Amino acid sequence: MATHANRAPTLRPAERLCYATGAALVASGLVHLVVFGVDGGPWSGPVSWRKPITFGLSFGLTLMAITWVTSYLKVGARLRGTLLAVFAADCVLEVAGITLQAWRKVPSHLDMETAFDSVVSMSLAVGGGILVALLTSFAVVSFRNRPGGPTGMPLAVRTGFAVLLVALASGAAMIARGVVLTRTGHQEAAYHSTAALKPLHGVSLHAVLVLPALAWLMSRTTWSDRLKLRVMYVAAGCYAAAVLASALWAAVTY
Repeated sequence: MATHANRAPTLRPAERLCYATGAALVASGLVHLVVFGVDGGPWSGPVSWRKPITFGLSFGLTLMAITWVTSYLKVGARLRGTLLAVFAADCVLEVAGITLQAWRKVPSHLDMETAFDSVVSMSLAVGGGILVALLTSFAVVSFRNRPGGPTGMPLAVRTGFAVLLVALASGAAMIARGVVLTRTGHQEAAYHSTAALKPLHGVSLHAVLVLPALAWLMSRTTWSDRLKLRVMYVAAGCYAAAVLASALWAAVTY
């Protein structure tokens, strides 16, 4: 079901749940920003308040973005609602596990020091796999059937999902390399092995929000459709250039 630019859509229960959950995750990230300000400690490293802050904000924004952007996809309402509900639950699982480990003052990912830490790490890895499967499915739908929406929105949605696939691939690569190092007895090296790919992962993650938001904002202007498309192509090109630059930096430093 496509959402029209000039008409406020009626939110379905699954959408309301996802928006509320996304807002709660963002709030969690902001709360931990306050905790970081009070408690202090390092910003970088495997044990830091940075992780519940950035993951809460990123997962919250991504959940709300995917909920909104998938309204432009040609997919059944019931199927979309089910997938979004699973996605929301998985986002909560990921942020909860990361936050729990931050309060326990231990690494959240790749930590196999104790049986409990191993369970948390594996749960986060499995949750990450579910995220990849769900978001890849939405990406495939966006390319199989042209998304709806105002001028520039189909390009924005497809580009956003294409770039999101880069984020998913880089995230999977970080986990895979870290697990290999952990399994071969290089625990400390595993914690630091993800640094090179983090900029690429971060830059790629939010194109699915930024580009559709630009298309939506342009739909509120009196610009011609030709101008809107030109702006969207330029924006997509700039985002692709930023991703390429991050990928080159990762290749040099990985």
